[in-house]
Amino acid sequence: SGKTALINTLVNYMLGVKREDKVWFEITDEKSDRTSAHSQTSIITVYGFYLQESPIHLTIIDTPGYGDTRGVALDKQISMGLYTLSKSAEGIEIDAVCLVIKATENRLSDRQIYIFDAVQSLFGRDIVENIVLLFTHSDGKKPKNALTAVKDAEIKCAVNDKSQPVYFLFDNCQSDAADEEDDEEHEKSLDQSWERSFRGMGGFFKFLGNKNSKSLKMTQDVLQQRKQLEAKISNLKPCVQMIELKQNELKQILEVLEENKQYIKNDKNFEYEVEVPYKIRVDIDTSLANVAMCCTVCEENCHYPDCWWVSNLSWCSVMKNNHCKVCTNKCHYSKHVKEAKIYETKTKKEKRTYEDLKKQYEGKIDDNESVVKKLGEELQELEKDQLKLVIDAFHCVEKLEMIALNTDSLITLQHIDFLIEKLKEIKESEKAKTLERIKKRAGEGKK
Repeated sequence: SGKTALINTLVNYMLGVKREDKVWFEITDEKSDRTSAHSQTSIITVYGFYLQESPIHLTIIDTPGYGDTRGVALDKQISMGLYTLSKSAEGIEIDAVCLVIKATENRLSDRQIYIFDAVQSLFGRDIVENIVLLFTHSDGKKPKNALTAVKDAEIKCAVNDKSQPVYFLFDNCQSDAADEEDDEEHEKSLDQSWERSFRGMGGFFKFLGNKNSKSLKMTQDVLQQRKQLEAKISNLKPCVQMIELKQNELKQILEVLEENKQYIKNDKNFEYEVEVPYKIRVDIDTSLANVAMCCTVCEENCHYPDCWWVSNLSWCSVMKNNHCKVCTNKCHYSKHVKEAKIYETKTKKEKRTYEDLKKQYEGKIDDNESVVKKLGEELQELEKDQLKLVIDAFHCVEKLEMIALNTDSLITLQHIDFLIEKLKEIKESEKAKTLERIKKRAGEGKK
């Protein structure tokens, strides 16, 4: 897209470089000689410019790794980098979020849309008036096709008094050095390129002067809440599946009791087989994460994937007031472990006897018929638990939609179909439709 050239143009504008000076300053990375197959930088780069003769101090936060072909794990690192920046003791304020696009684009690729959505999803809704479009490789004309592509992709950005997107134009030839062999026409073209880019910079800095800065404290809050909500959503599926397996176990027992009514009536013992769920600890998928935060009491994966090492478990983003916001019993952080293992649910066939079943309910029932009644009550309780889990997960997605500019979380989208299906099962069709709209806006509905 020409982002590096654009940053260099910004620096030269700040330095007051003129065309006739015949000099051009560039920011280079020691690793810039890497193959173009990968982004040059895999972490956030912060450029700071503090010129004594200028009243403007400029800081550029560059995220060139976003959308890297190496996958979303790298994107997660960048999110964490921004989160760390937002917790800076000095505080961080954002004047503008710049989306760099070629002026010649006719449509945005799925990857571009993903990158823009991912960047925007890091911020709260109040940042939208500070988001601007920077069009590179411009010939000076209005980039109609590129603007249409932005509109079609539903990219959110600042608008002018005519409700049109705020954008600035830049050429990428302004750094080309004049050559003695260049003809007059070519030299004129280079002059126009320089003027176009520096005129764009003038407009951009004027925009910055008219906008209020936004504190990254909101971003910190958004990211913190996103982590907690995403962890809840991620933990939903195994919890619901466990409930369904327990429901299936109880239904099997009820069927066995129905088939053996005569034995029960005569108070005779009998043997039966039932499929029961259980949990084991397994190694995690290292392509998703290196560690996971798990509760040893609830036997749940409270933070996986997107979990990071911390020296104190109470500092983990899913903890609040020393208690977990995700696991069923909201256990104390001391009941959690952070390892390269997660809980996984399995099923196995188990032989049981009617005598064992009666002993299980001893003191809770009065007669043999009450065993059936008690099992029915347990089924109803499990249905209530499942209902609560699904509704809670829906409210998590709803809250993400409310606090973030974009709800594009891959963790959220990964489970959204499952959640829609469960909402329909419990006759919550309106809530299911709400999630389908969110899914469509996030781009999943276009596939």
